[in-house]
Amino acid sequence: MSFFTDQLGRTIELGHPPKRIISLVPSQTELLADLDLEQEVIGITKFCVHPGDWYRTKRRIGGTKQLDLALIRSLQPDLIIANKEENVKEQVEALAADFPVWVSDVNNLDDAIRMIDELGIVTGRQKEAKEISSRISEGFDSLESAASPLRTAYLIWRDPYMTVGGDTFINHLLSRCGLQNIFAGELRYPAVTVEELHARTCELLLLSSEPYPFKQKHIDELKAFLPNATILLVDGELFSWYGSRLLHSPLYFQQLLEQIPSIS
Repeated sequence: MSFFTDQLGRTIELGHPPKRIISLVPSQTELLADLDLEQEVIGITKFCVHPGDWYRTKRRIGGTKQLDLALIRSLQPDLIIANKEENVKEQVEALAADFPVWVSDVNNLDDAIRMIDELGIVTGRQKEAKEISSRISEGFDSLESAASPLRTAYLIWRDPYMTVGGDTFINHLLSRCGLQNIFAGELRYPAVTVEELHARTCELLLLSSEPYPFKQKHIDELKAFLPNATILLVDGELFSWYGSRLLHSPLYFQQLLEQIPSIS
């Protein structure tokens, strides 16, 4: 019998390496794929779009916040992987009454590295996980941050506009890029107005591809209110997915920073 502690300090017990895994978290689903757990993963959410072949073929057990608990129970998993922010506490607790549930809590890059390493241990893929986490660390160590801390806002939603506060993983990655989040003093995901963006002298406005799919037309709309700001579309997965997708983030961030005239 083996015991493992998750990122909430909870202990789970596994009698053997897991053979029937359900993932409730898109970024961690992709990590499980990169850990070569094709045969072991039996269920994913409808938002687990990577890898594409898993999205097309794996059993879908609902959304991250609207899980089909009856279906999950019928699949008899021997390990469920969840996340504090992305999943609903009551649903996770209901599942934890019957199955081992390992919960991640990722607020910064160190948390992400630790999550990857620990999931590698839990799933019997310690070597593969360490290789991934080491490559991520090396990539971020080589990232050249912005020469000047541009006053930045990162929008995730429209109608109303919503941004990211200082206690988010996205805020941490913005800081790793050397950018100053003008809403870092706020918590979680506050609603904001274009008047607030203007009043806080937003110099760089990043429009995410998810959860709201911002397009060029939204740049055009906002430019009328913020004529002096640089406004760019960005890949939300590379700012918010804290699994193995982080392998691609440092190069993307470097290329993004080079697009900004004042720091290129």
